[in-house]
Amino acid sequence: MKNFKYLKISNTKKLRYMVNYFQKNLYIIFLPGFMSDIDGKKPQAFKRYAVKKKLGYLAIEYSGHGKSSGNFTKGNITKWSNDAKNSIRKIVKKNKFIIIGSSMGAWIALNQFKHFKKQILGFIGIGSAPEFLDRLMWKKFTKKIKTEIINKGMTTITHGDPKFKQKQNQYPITYQLIKDGRKNKVLSRKIKSKIILTMIHGEKDEVVPVSFSKKVIALFPFATKKIVIIKNGDHSLSDKKPLKRIIKELDIIIKNVV
Repeated sequence: MKNFKYLKISNTKKLRYMVNYFQKNLYIIFLPGFMSDIDGKKPQAFKRYAVKKKLGYLAIEYSGHGKSSGNFTKGNITKWSNDAKNSIRKIVKKNKFIIIGSSMGAWIALNQFKHFKKQILGFIGIGSAPEFLDRLMWKKFTKKIKTEIINKGMTTITHGDPKFKQKQNQYPITYQLIKDGRKNKVLSRKIKSKIILTMIHGEKDEVVPVSFSKKVIALFPFATKKIVIIKNGDHSLSDKKPLKRIIKELDIIIKNVV
């Protein structure tokens, strides 16, 4: 089912992606979150749905993520947005699509409206986190951490349950990443697309507040839009029950645009 491939961007850069080619004029595109890959439950579930419905499908790993080439510490929102743009242009081409962004992926997805406004028919955000680098990370960093990032260019943060080391992840955060994020402001720019928009957020998301999904909703004055709060849901929403609800919302959009 996985069917991974690699897209050559340059002599030194290749991106891993998962695809379902289908001649029908509609694709589903999945953009993962910060330091995420396409081996997880969400991209696999969307792939199965696309195959079942005979739709095109594309899920990508940004440079420095998963098994794509590149150094994560050299990456930023601009580069990862360009990875998404280049992948869509080469694989989806002129076909219409529904775009799904998980966490940071929703930020990357919002940047795609500059390039594919006429092709995007629907947008689903899962725990959407646009501008999280400045509004969440930098805002919460102590003065000591901020000084370290500015002076050394990077710090390493630990994320996860402190009681369980196996559930903790270490993230390198560079100053260039923070500064680039500030250049990619999306929450003050209205998008006038008449799409179907669904923001899905976990009730118990401890990573990104639900207010971020509400901010995304407010960007689309002409969209048919709604926000769905998953009871007891966490940030990833990768368990069976929330995934089933996400697929249900995706199916609603598909039925209204086909």
